[in-house]
Amino acid sequence: MSTPTRRLSSGLHAEMRFSGAGGWQLVVDGTPQSHVDPERPELLVYEYVQQMGHAIDALPPGPITAVHLGAGAFTLPRYIDATRRGSRQQVIELEPLLVELVREVAPLPRGASVRVRYGDAREQLARLPAGLHGAVDLVVVDVFSGSQTPAHVTTVEFHALVRDLLAPGGLVVVNIADDRTLSFAKRQLAALLEVHAEVAALADPGMLKGRRFGNVVAIAGAALPELDGIGRALRRDPLPGKVVAGAELRRFLGGALPARDADATPSPAPDRGIFG
Repeated sequence: MSTPTRRLSSGLHAEMRFSGAGGWQLVVDGTPQSHVDPERPELLVYEYVQQMGHAIDALPPGPITAVHLGAGAFTLPRYIDATRRGSRQQVIELEPLLVELVREVAPLPRGASVRVRYGDAREQLARLPAGLHGAVDLVVVDVFSGSQTPAHVTTVEFHALVRDLLAPGGLVVVNIADDRTLSFAKRQLAALLEVHAEVAALADPGMLKGRRFGNVVAIAGAALPELDGIGRALRRDPLPGKVVAGAELRRFLGGALPARDADATPSPAPDRGIFG
């Protein structure tokens, strides 16, 4: 089976690889970014995406209004469309050719209310319709340029812009990739704590102990969904995870300073061998 590819405007190379487990894997410049199976949109394969799914499932039942910063293979927009019929979703993506590649291989479901806007995630926040401000139930922040998250979408100032979109009870879900030091994750969690009343981290214990490069999922809002239910779902995952919140989260941060526009850095680049 052929592997469809695109050369993105950034110069990075994107391809959709057929997955032996079924579905397709989006790979950008050698870094796996998303897995999607158009025939099974409820299937979440990557560990961190499963964790994000548990947080989304904890929102009140029924259709939601969602904004996704970063398209990937539209894994979570498809998941929400399948599990919460009638949801309205906006996706912001920098690379039109990436969206073209994904849609060529895995078109969005017919009837799905998913609008795509092109441009830098932070810049496009200011251009969203005024009616979305204070009306969004879910914002997913999963922005990568190749294998790294750009610095300008990790800061207190950025997260304040995201907060202004949220409806009462709205939730922000952030994918944070980091190395064993966890310094990048701690600074972004500290930034979220400065902006939101409640923050929690979701990850497997090994990641939280600095044993490997991987992902931490942050959730934040004025009030979080019921964390015990999220914790039970995490413990049932193939790689069981846990919820860190409250005093335990503050101990984990250990006095880390929040990332700000003046001093933020991109997420650390993974060793290429990690995906080999």
